[in-house]
Amino acid sequence: MNRFVKFINTADEKLASEIISPNAIFYVPGNPEPMRGVAGYLAIVGMMRSGFPDIQWTLDDAVIDGDKVAARYTMRGTHKGQFFGVLPTGKTIQVQSMAFYRLSDGQFVEEHGLPDMLSLLQQIGAIPAL
Repeated sequence: MNRFVKFINTADEKLASEIISPNAIFYVPGNPEPMRGVAGYLAIVGMMRSGFPDIQWTLDDAVIDGDKVAARYTMRGTHKGQFFGVLPTGKTIQVQSMAFYRLSDGQFVEEHGLPDMLSLLQQIGAIPAL
């Protein structure tokens, strides 16, 4: 998990190719089709970095059971690029996220990611706070 967090915080393509299976499947909320392989995961990270170039994930907790990992993160960054149609606001975000992974032979082969998009969009002013 430490290597995975390093990858998502740096978008290091070499590290990605070491820890993510070429056949990996990543289910992203709002996307009808899963992302696939290293390129798919780099696209997910790239999408977040396009809106929040300084985004960093902190692994707050993880539970490992055999080939499965449940992880809880805090994402932090500054809204400096367009994100979901919202022009940059310069606002900082702090958002909770959870993900469930399956690994095989030391590589990530499946992820179901669940970021708190409601909170993120509220924090950048895209939708009103409750």
